[in-house]
Amino acid sequence: MYFFLLNLSLLDLASISTTFPKATANSLWDTRDISYAGCAAQLFFFLFFIIGEYCLLTVMAYDRYIAICKPLHYGTLLGSRACAHMAAAAWGSGFLTALLHTANTFSLRLCHGNAVDQFFCEIPQILKLSCSDAYLREAGLIVVSVCLAFGCFVFIVVSYVQIFRAVLRIPSEQGRHKAFSTCLPHLAVVSLFISTGMFVYLKPLSVSSTTLDLVVSVLYSVVPPAMNPLIYSMKNQELK
Repeated sequence: MYFFLLNLSLLDLASISTTFPKATANSLWDTRDISYAGCAAQLFFFLFFIIGEYCLLTVMAYDRYIAICKPLHYGTLLGSRACAHMAAAAWGSGFLTALLHTANTFSLRLCHGNAVDQFFCEIPQILKLSCSDAYLREAGLIVVSVCLAFGCFVFIVVSYVQIFRAVLRIPSEQGRHKAFSTCLPHLAVVSLFISTGMFVYLKPLSVSSTTLDLVVSVLYSVVPPAMNPLIYSMKNQELK
């Protein structure tokens, strides 16, 4: 669990570093300019770390499932090599997906100016600037990514259904409390991350306003990385 938390912390730190410092600098210097290459780099790294984090949260759901439902097999199924492979798969999935989205998005022709109504470069805002017949490729890639994300979501839900079934069979109240306290931080992080991300990428482009887009983007790009250390430290006696 702590090995995966280390990876989660690195992804959180990296993802918030791709957007927040630039937005803060723009606010202090009263400017909103970003170069074309800088926008592409920001989009790539943001997607890389965000998608990697989602994949890692899926892996962590499997880790919790094995720890609670098959504790005697934990050392066999999740040895150090298996954990390293799963973490590498999460990072690799984020890298490949971000590379595809960035290359596809920035191959589009921008027919509606170059002003992004957001504090960082993200796909929905860039698609608004593209020609109506040109963003279909990227829209198709987004649909594929959403299907894969939904598969991960189903995996997390099924894992937690099995976990809760196992926990409710524990006879002692202290044992149930210990099991729930192990899972609830992860479940809280997953819920916050998925709910805000789905609202941003699945809402119709027609249902959009600058203020709403800004608030929701802050929720899914800044709040989860900032809240994760607090959520996972709630049971930490040293922090208390």
